[in-house]
Amino acid sequence: MTPPFDATPILRAVAARRHARLLAMDPAATQQALLLSLVWRAAATRFGRDHGFEGIRSVADFQRAVPLRRYEALHDDYLGAALPVLEDVLWPGRTPYLALSSGTTSGRTKHIPVTREMVRANRDTALDVLVWHLAAHPRARPFGGLSFILGGSTDLTQVAPGVLAGDLSGIAAVEVPWFLRRWAWPPERIALMPDWDAKLAALAAEAPARDIRTLSGTPSWLLVLLERLAARHGVPPLPSLELLIHGGVAWAPYRDRLAPFLPPGCTTREVYPASEGFVAIADRGEGEGMRLNLDRGCFFEFVPVGELDAPNPTRHWAATLETGVEYAVVVSSCAGLFGYVLGDTVRFVDRAPPRLLVTGRTSWTLSAFGEHLAGEEIEAALLHAAAEAGIAVAEYVVGPEFLGSAGRHRWCVEAQGSCDPARLAALLDAALRAENDDYAAHRDGAQLAAPEVVLVRPGAFACWMRAQGKMGGQHKVPRVVADPERFAAMAAALSAEPPASRG
Repeated sequence: MTPPFDATPILRAVAARRHARLLAMDPAATQQALLLSLVWRAAATRFGRDHGFEGIRSVADFQRAVPLRRYEALHDDYLGAALPVLEDVLWPGRTPYLALSSGTTSGRTKHIPVTREMVRANRDTALDVLVWHLAAHPRARPFGGLSFILGGSTDLTQVAPGVLAGDLSGIAAVEVPWFLRRWAWPPERIALMPDWDAKLAALAAEAPARDIRTLSGTPSWLLVLLERLAARHGVPPLPSLELLIHGGVAWAPYRDRLAPFLPPGCTTREVYPASEGFVAIADRGEGEGMRLNLDRGCFFEFVPVGELDAPNPTRHWAATLETGVEYAVVVSSCAGLFGYVLGDTVRFVDRAPPRLLVTGRTSWTLSAFGEHLAGEEIEAALLHAAAEAGIAVAEYVVGPEFLGSAGRHRWCVEAQGSCDPARLAALLDAALRAENDDYAAHRDGAQLAAPEVVLVRPGAFACWMRAQGKMGGQHKVPRVVADPERFAAMAAALSAEPPASRG
């Protein structure tokens, strides 16, 4: 399959106009105007009537009228009694799609409403990824070949008249405009495959390697795909690839492992997508932050993590956010979500325009013993310890174990390279002491014993994900499991021998 012609010149003209508009955009004015348009559109819905949308004239009015809600509260208050038919509940008309999103920490399947307005906003934001790519690389030709999107199954289930449910990548595939389909890969026959292993085999066997210009997906699954492609085509397996778009999990653990598979000149660009909306795109180099998407269907608020469960938390937005503060992300969108706590944490590195780094999840904290470890500290400590030990971390999870009056952290680590787990545990302990004063104090005060590292067999995490029915697509390994019972069950499964070798 090859594209009919190189459409990059058309894209380049559109991208130049969009780039100029992005550079001239006033963040606060743009976000406030967008919020008021969302409120106006949803004023006659059940949610809008309940929260007095007709009287909202400013961001401050909105924040007084609409409390923060996590998914569980939204489900109890609005979704539960109506699903699968959301008719004038959160957004005008019938919501045509429900994105099924499994929480990485709770395990509960979420039904995230996706309207056609949200689909268009996501599609337009995907165009912005290429806008920033062409701005940095004017001679690039992303539409001179195919765009390979590594997603989950695109098969959707009709759960009610006019309502389809499934993976977000399936919703996106249904809504790809006809005039872009000739530049998209894989074909529907492969994209619909529900079995992840069979799908990977088909992707590796049939990918038109020399025609692919862009590749996008979650780093963990991209690595698996590129390894299989390399086994068939050699290295680099996609010789014409010029842009790898990644998001969903932290890039640092995968950067060096993916680099050997990329051809010379191929660039990478991080994105921050979520089932609830497309949050940000890297507009500069790696590590310089991702630029907040200001006019693509989502109004964003940022609550200091320590205030998230306070009765009256401080709700910052584009006009008031500060750099260097760890915030929980809150979104209001053209899918009818208002004051919705996304579950991610970020830290801003710039204010004008707002640029952020993703630091973890609101639930990715370890404080079973008062140690107050944030997800960003946990990941940084492990990467530092692994580098000192001379290994690469493929996957990991950490959770608490109670030992009488004290406790410890247990780490299950799938590593590339050999090392002494006791040495890795000591390196981790030292790194966490340096990162976090509370951790150091609890270690010195004997409330927290030394951590334990268990090195699990290669492929253990993939087997666990398969057993959970969470292979491929947007599914991610949980990094922190704070519930001791749930963590103990996961750790036991990871440490078990594979079925073929038992007995």
